[in-house]
Amino acid sequence: MAFSRTGIVVGVVALAAAAGLGWLALRPQPVPVDLAEVTRGALEVTVNAEGTTRIRDIFEVSAPVAGRVLRSPVTVGQAVVAGETVVALIEPGEPAFLDARSRLQAEAAVREAEAAMDLARANASAARTALALSEAQEERLERLYTRGSLPEADMERARLDRLSKQAQLEAALAELALRESSLERQRAMLIGPTAGGDAPARPGAEACCMSLTAPVRGHVLSLANASARMVSPGTPLMEIGRPDDLEIVVDLRSTDAGRLRAGAVARVERWGGEGVLQARLREIEPAAFTRVSALGIEEQRVRAVLDLETPPEGREGLGHAFRVFVRVVEWQGEDIVSVPLSALFRRGEGWAVYEAEAGIAVLREVEPGRRTETRAEIRAGLSAGAQVITNPSDRVAPGVPVVYRADMR
Repeated sequence: MAFSRTGIVVGVVALAAAAGLGWLALRPQPVPVDLAEVTRGALEVTVNAEGTTRIRDIFEVSAPVAGRVLRSPVTVGQAVVAGETVVALIEPGEPAFLDARSRLQAEAAVREAEAAMDLARANASAARTALALSEAQEERLERLYTRGSLPEADMERARLDRLSKQAQLEAALAELALRESSLERQRAMLIGPTAGGDAPARPGAEACCMSLTAPVRGHVLSLANASARMVSPGTPLMEIGRPDDLEIVVDLRSTDAGRLRAGAVARVERWGGEGVLQARLREIEPAAFTRVSALGIEEQRVRAVLDLETPPEGREGLGHAFRVFVRVVEWQGEDIVSVPLSALFRRGEGWAVYEAEAGIAVLREVEPGRRTETRAEIRAGLSAGAQVITNPSDRVAPGVPVVYRADMR
């Protein structure tokens, strides 16, 4: 059987094509992956938490005496000057209501005081008459003594009697003044409250009101109650402070607070304005407290206080009790090799990554160091510029072909 040269060539080509298609079908397909570059540069580790602003020194104005505080002459946000701006006015409180028994007792006391005053007035009149009689007797005896018809002893007794009668009159007049004051006091017990406390004062009564001035320069932060009301000594009236003198209070987990030191640099974000504010950790309180998280887990928290270093003109709009987000720098370094956290995975007791080298996944055991929210320091096992696979799936293994997912689009 004869075959032509052309038929043989066609057969060889067909067999080669079939073999190539079979090899392509059996060759492993590249696994799509996401890649990230190993970088070298600055890296810092921060402790992040939400905090609250507060004015450093808040002064609370309270009522020094009991009385009726009038409607507040200042409003929230108003600027006040120390020792000049009147922030509260307190007038005497209204007398209490008298029940039937108390009123009868008070009226009886008034009648008793009136009778005592009548008696004191009569005693004063009698003492005045006795003094007039003694003075007349002294004058008669003085004439006789001058002519030599009266012994000196009788004249001396007359003078002493006049002095005694004069002292008795002064005592009677003092007793009369005492009884008048007692009557006035008993009559005052019958005074009841006026309607609404706004009636004019009684004739002869002096108007009395205490003015309280601002203890410091600043702004009114809050009013306990702007309306007029009765207050007792120590009742809070308002709070005054300087909105430009702010600090930040942050509740940190005790495990995080133990890694920080006073003087650490901090950045304030999400404060309501543009840009990032600069702050510095001033102190960490020595005692922790327990707080229950939203998941019902008890956590030991420590309160940290930070000073704002950005000047007031750079944080306009930031006020007292505003919520902010704070990053406190725990550690920072230069010329640090780092990879995304998503590239690391556990391998036995250590850590490893997959490096994409010429389209092939290569397993690299690494020694990670400090970590941030997104990156980890690599102390050994990788060099800057390498491409590592992030979030490797279970299809990725040593020697498996890989392809950058972005190149497939």
